[in-house]
Amino acid sequence: MIDLPKRFPAVMLATCPLPWTAAGQLEVDLFQRSVERQARELTASLYLFGTAGEGYAVTGAQFRQAVIAFQEALPAEAEPMVGVISLSLATMIERIEWTQARGIRDFQISLPAWGALTDREVASFFAEICGRFPDCRFLHYNLARTKRVLTGDDYARVAAAHPNLVAIKMGGEDTAAFEAILTRAPALQCFFTEFGYAAMRSRFECGLLVSISSVHWQNSRRFFAARGADRTMIEELRAIHGRLMAIVGHEAHMDGAYDKLFVKVHEPDFPLRLLPPYASTSDATFRSFRDSLPVAWRT
Repeated sequence: MIDLPKRFPAVMLATCPLPWTAAGQLEVDLFQRSVERQARELTASLYLFGTAGEGYAVTGAQFRQAVIAFQEALPAEAEPMVGVISLSLATMIERIEWTQARGIRDFQISLPAWGALTDREVASFFAEICGRFPDCRFLHYNLARTKRVLTGDDYARVAAAHPNLVAIKMGGEDTAAFEAILTRAPALQCFFTEFGYAAMRSRFECGLLVSISSVHWQNSRRFFAARGADRTMIEELRAIHGRLMAIVGHEAHMDGAYDKLFVKVHEPDFPLRLLPPYASTSDATFRSFRDSLPVAWRT
């Protein structure tokens, strides 16, 4: 294990998907119940409006309503994190300003996705956000949907310029890319989904970005606490992931479609619909996925 000073703790970080009615209204009571349960039974390190949380799709009014409901549902000791995703930097700044005024200081940001940012534009993006809000902490979601995946060298430059850039999160299993970031920008905490976390945790401090393991909260906590290669749990998770991909097939493709299946395991009345135009999965698909889970992963 390489002992590196970090700007953010190595916690379990989990998303809070939004339940929508057929009319596109937020089911506030159900949402708050699911947030409260996750905070109590999984982790208090929860975030709203990552890509799985449809942060790219909400209106200003929906954004504000969900943030208020999210903040009210969390325990007093929790530190809520709010994602801000937009093609418009000005819109991102407006939403951070409004959320900051409510006392929230942790934000998750992604690069604008209309076109791949150049090095100069990447520097400008972080200067406009991190530089404008020095008393806030920022986690950057590094993903291919933005058309620019940042490297270890990129993060070394940005982290040196902005001490309030405290963390990143990445999916997948590109361990070479992960290691480059961990070694070249050692102050940044890195959050990886289950397979990336399992590959890196024995040599580096890193956090778990809870994904497919969230179908069983107790097992997810056990997986987070394990060190070294827990082959049994990894093989079980790979099997679950393979079944999930086969069952969903071409029915849906957005992150939130999968995460809502995971939430519905714990909250059977949680609706699967995404805000249009994005396709969601069906209740029949959910039942097939739920029934495919190994006995040890059934809630």
